[in-house]
Amino acid sequence: MSESEHEDSEPDPTGEQAAKRTEQLQECQRCGREQGLVGKYDIWLCRQCFREVSRGMGFKKYS
Repeated sequence: MSESEHEDSEPDPTGEQAAKRTEQLQECQRCGREQGLVGKYDIWLCRQCFREVSRGMGFKKYS
């Protein structure tokens, strides 16, 4: 089955197809996890790794 035929079938409920099409599917640069990514400033760390290293990067927790 070609890619165009696959896109015409029912949409992927997880949105994974859209991420692959737009090349937004990334992974954590530290541990390789693909979920919970912080990519706002092209950081590409999962939220757990971000919490561990964010203070060293200069981020401050305000609340």
